[in-house]
This record gives sequence, structure tokens and C-alpha cells, in this order.
Amino acid sequence: MTRIGQAIMLHRGGDRDEARNRFAALWEEIGEDGDPLHRCTLAHYMADTQDDPADELAWDVLALRAADSLTDVRAAAHHQSLAVRAFYPSLHLNLAADYEKLGQPAAARRELDRARERSSALGDDDYGDGIRAAIARLELRLGGRRP
Repeated sequence: MTRIGQAIMLHRGGDRDEARNRFAALWEEIGEDGDPLHRCTLAHYMADTQDDPADELAWDVLALRAADSLTDVRAAAHHQSLAVRAFYPSLHLNLAADYEKLGQPAAARRELDRARERSSALGDDDYGDGIRAAIARLELRLGGRRP
């Protein structure tokens, strides 16, 4: 997780290419059957370094699959405040944004609905507020909330 965090910092600092290279090397090391927390985290952030929306979608799908095999016990072993159910709003939101970029509004709405449905798992904190605000922004871009 330390090396994943270092690559995240590179990306946030503007070195997208180096972050992508480090994520790719870590993915090779972790492998598709590696620790689900590592796979989920790495794929989630690797998606953000992609130039092609289809590649971004592929990484976001990998992050969601890894979350599906992650347990609260494993997440809490990394940090006691982590609960897997709180990962899903962000994961589905990212998928919705990917589908929007790919011109697939029906798929985007489906994932946005899933993000909204799972948003009750978010805390009443800056992270939760940020995800809820991002859901609302994407709803507006997609033409408002469906009845």
C-alpha cells in the first residue's frame, strides 16, 4: 500500500505518466489473483491515469471486481475505519463517468443509480460529501435525476 500511495502522490503532483508506469509495475507484481485490497486500490487509481476512456473503464471494472472479493476484515486490517460497503459509491460513480465519456448514457445512468443507492454507506465527512456532490454533478450532466 505504501508504494501504491507513492504512485498516487505522483499522479496528484502532476506526473501522470510516471504514476501510470509505477501502477503498471505494481499490477504485474500483485497479479490478478493478488490481495483484493491492493488490486482494488491500484486499479481504482490506475483508471485515473488512462488517456483512453475505454482503458479507464477496464481498470474501473477491475477495481469493482476486486472490491467484490474484499472483506471488511481485510480492509480493517489495513485501517480500522475502512468498510468495503463505503467503496461502492465511488466505484460505481467512476463507472458512470466512464460510460458518460464513452457516449453510453443508459449504462452511465445504471451505474449512477447504483452509486446513489449505495451512498448511504458513506460517512458524514469530507469524503462522503465529495462523493455525494460528484453524484449530483453527474446527475445534472446526464439530464437530472430520473423519477
